[in-house]
Amino acid sequence: MEKHKLSIINSLETNSRRDFIKYLLVGTALSSSVLNRLNASVYQEIISLNKKFIKEESPDGVYWDELRTHYMLEDGIIMMNNGTVGPMPEPVFNTLIDSVKRQCANPYDVYKYFPKKWEEVRVKIAKFINASPDEVVITHNTTEGINFIANGLDLAEGDEVLLSNMEHPGGTHPWNLKKARYGIGIKQVMFGLPPKNVEEIIKSFESAITPRTKVISVSHIVYISGLITPLKELSQMAHEKGILVLADSAHGIGMLDLDMKELGVDFFATSPYKWLGAPTGVGVLYVKKDVQDKLWPTIATRGWETYNDSRKFETLGRRSNPLTIALGEAVDFHNVIGKDRVERRIKTLAGYFKNELKKIPGVILHTSENPYLSGGLTSFSIRGVEPEKIVNYVREKHNIVIRTIGSKERGTYGIRVSTNIYLSMKHIDLLLEGINHVVSHRA
Repeated sequence: MEKHKLSIINSLETNSRRDFIKYLLVGTALSSSVLNRLNASVYQEIISLNKKFIKEESPDGVYWDELRTHYMLEDGIIMMNNGTVGPMPEPVFNTLIDSVKRQCANPYDVYKYFPKKWEEVRVKIAKFINASPDEVVITHNTTEGINFIANGLDLAEGDEVLLSNMEHPGGTHPWNLKKARYGIGIKQVMFGLPPKNVEEIIKSFESAITPRTKVISVSHIVYISGLITPLKELSQMAHEKGILVLADSAHGIGMLDLDMKELGVDFFATSPYKWLGAPTGVGVLYVKKDVQDKLWPTIATRGWETYNDSRKFETLGRRSNPLTIALGEAVDFHNVIGKDRVERRIKTLAGYFKNELKKIPGVILHTSENPYLSGGLTSFSIRGVEPEKIVNYVREKHNIVIRTIGSKERGTYGIRVSTNIYLSMKHIDLLLEGINHVVSHRA
């Protein structure tokens, strides 16, 4: 059997990785050691590319072409909607499958082996976002993290929470529920589409503050427009007035080189299955040490009353260990590439797309062109063109996946494009070709 396993590894030298995945999916028995060797070979290849292309600043070429082969994308699909759910790198998939097999074959490991791995993942995440492990909560997704904050803070009737007009339903409904139960106030702060600069955003929030304002709850990366809210400046202003800041950063981890200390927020919820390549069903919540005593756990079992750190917000009973272990592998994958390199690449692709998109007649950019206020999400509309026509055409013509976003009633309806690192300029050119075709053939 071991010889058979080794022959599969050797086949990677001559056959496509897709063939290997087929072997794995049909149930070929691979040991943990073999899967670890497969992951190590991927990382060694990326490390070699890093050394060879140490000076590159994100152009297309061998580096990104090779990196793309390590994502488990179906042949031919051009995924430009990882802003909803992203594809998984091979090492993450390998680790996920190995952990599932381990749980199925030896349940003893669920309570003896996995808890140690869980804590290792917590440490990895903390380092990845420049936080302490005692400030990291492993959740299911961003929405759960926001609910933990909204439910856990002691707010009295009449206390106010500020939200922008661009929030995701997962960022508004937890506060709506709090309002319905406890009579808190919710004030909406209006964002432009896009805002002109940092000062406009900060002044919009500052002017809405009253003596009853207790929390600012805001999207870090706005799902409708792609705006990156300047959290550092917003937190500085809010903290001077004794106001807590919660960031809904569903898109943040894996897109940006995150630093909790620099951003200064009190709470930060994120979904690593969008840009980081983790499996769905696992999320991250950061709770700053200084404010943990202000927050009650939402779900409790043994431990909530004895932990004096972020773990008291994580007493949720039995969890899916394989998802969390795979999250740790996704962090490893990005670390090997380099967080700064990832962010540069994503912003380079988005910048190229926006520059070319503006040349198309009738285009209205909903996303800022300022790289400090925008990242890998680009939203736009075109006068006289129904967004869904473009979405459907490029999917049928080029197998490009993008999506409509926003609301006609609110004037935010348009198309959203995600530009993750596995894409190339050629992929973006195909999208631009499709958009041009629809525009030129509009009635």
